[in-house]
Amino acid sequence: MDPVGWVGQRLGEHLWSKQREIITSVRDHRRTAVHSAHETGKSFVAARLVAWWLENHPVGEAFVVTTAPSAPQVRAILWREINRAHAKGQLSGRTNQTEWWRPTPTGGEELVAYGRKPDEFSPGAFQGIHARYVLVVFDECGGIPKSLWDAGDSLIANERSRFLAIGNPDDPQSEFAEVCKPGSGWHTVGIGYADTPNFTDEAIPDALRDLLIGPTWVEEKRRKWGATNPMFVAKCEGEFPDVASGGLISPRLIKDAQARRLSLGEPVELGVDVGAGGDRNVVCARWGPVARIIRTDQQPDTMKTLGNVLADQKQTGAARVKIDKNGVGKGAYDRAREQDRRDIIGINVGEGARDNEQFENLRAELAWGLRERFQDGDIDLDPHDEDLAAELVGLKFERSSRGRTKLESKADLRRHGKPSPDHADALMLAFAPAGRQGAARDFTSVFTRG
Repeated sequence: MDPVGWVGQRLGEHLWSKQREIITSVRDHRRTAVHSAHETGKSFVAARLVAWWLENHPVGEAFVVTTAPSAPQVRAILWREINRAHAKGQLSGRTNQTEWWRPTPTGGEELVAYGRKPDEFSPGAFQGIHARYVLVVFDECGGIPKSLWDAGDSLIANERSRFLAIGNPDDPQSEFAEVCKPGSGWHTVGIGYADTPNFTDEAIPDALRDLLIGPTWVEEKRRKWGATNPMFVAKCEGEFPDVASGGLISPRLIKDAQARRLSLGEPVELGVDVGAGGDRNVVCARWGPVARIIRTDQQPDTMKTLGNVLADQKQTGAARVKIDKNGVGKGAYDRAREQDRRDIIGINVGEGARDNEQFENLRAELAWGLRERFQDGDIDLDPHDEDLAAELVGLKFERSSRGRTKLESKADLRRHGKPSPDHADALMLAFAPAGRQGAARDFTSVFTRG
C-alpha cells in the first residue's frame, strides 16, 4: 500500500517532500513524531493519512483515534481536513465533525474513527478499542497531557498499529519534547521554514505554495521577536527552544494561560505602556484574571495618546488606568493630572521596589508578581496573541551584584538587537497595584490579586 500514490490517485492532491516523508514514516515505523514550524500542512497530511488508513483496510479491522488540546482544534482543524478528503475522494461511509462511519457487509454501519479532546477521554476510554490496524493521531500534540500519551500508546500494542504525533515544538518540557529526543523509540521528522517549498523552490502547484509558510511572515517575526526568541525558534525553525536559566515565565505556563478559560471578574483596569523611540503604545485590559491587548499604535503625540486611552477606558468600563510614567509616558500622565483624573494612576517602574531586599526595582517586583500569577493558574490570555507570548517567553531575570532580582532592561535589549517587550509591560501594568498612595489593600503585597 503506497500512501503517497493513493493520495495522488484517489484524491488528486500533491504532497510536498516533507509531507511524503511523514506519511511514509507512519507506514514504515510504529511511532512517528513530527516537530514542525507554523503553516507547513501538518493537519492536511494527518487527515490524508487517516483517509488512506481506513480506505485500505477492511471494515472491522481498522480504527482511528484522534485528539487535539481543545474541541475547536479537533473539529475545525484535523476533522475539517478529514471531511474535505472524504468528500473529495468520495470515500466510503459518512463523516461528521468528529466521527467516521463505514457500511458493513451485513447492511449496517460501524464507527471506524473518532476525534475527542483530552478531557473527553475517561481513564478506561481506550479499553474497548480492539482492531488489527489501529492508528492514533495526536494533532497539535504539545498541549496533550502525559496520561493520554500513555493511554494512546496502549492502543498500538500489536505489530500492525501506528502512532503519529505532530505539532509545533513550543514547550521544551512537554511529553512531545520527550518523544522527540534521541533514544525515545520514536522516528522523528523535523520541519523548519527553510525546509519548505517557498524557501527551497521545490516544484509544487501554485495553489499549494500559497498555503505554506513564506519569507515575508518569517522576516516579520524575525524583526518583531528576534531570531533567538523561543517563539521564533519554535514557530519558524520548527525546533524546541532551550529552556535556559533566567527565563521569567516558562513556555508551558504561557501555553497553559492561553488555553485557560476563566470568568470575567473585577477589577476592570487598563495597563498602558507608552512607547518611545519608535516603540509602540500598547493598552492591555484586564477583567479580573482575564487579560487582552486591546490596542497598539505608534502615535507619537502623548496628548493624543491620552485621548485614545480615555476612549479605551470608556469602552471597557475600566475603573482605573495605570500608565508607566517613567519616560515619555510622563507627558500623558501629567496631562491627566492637570485634568484632575484621579482614576489615572502613574507608576514609575524604575523606582525602588517595596521589597528592596529582594528586587532591584519596581519593574522586577511587578514582573515577579506576574510570574506568580502564571504559576497559580490565575490568568487567562488570548490564545491567538503570539506577539504577547513571544515577549513573555523572552523576559529574562538575573541577580544583581547585591543579590537582588532584576529584569533585563529595555536599554540592554536594544543594545543586543532585541525588540522592546511593550505588550508584556502593558500586561504587567494591568495587574500592578494601583499606586503607592491610596487604598491600603493595594500594598498589603505587591502580588495583590485584585
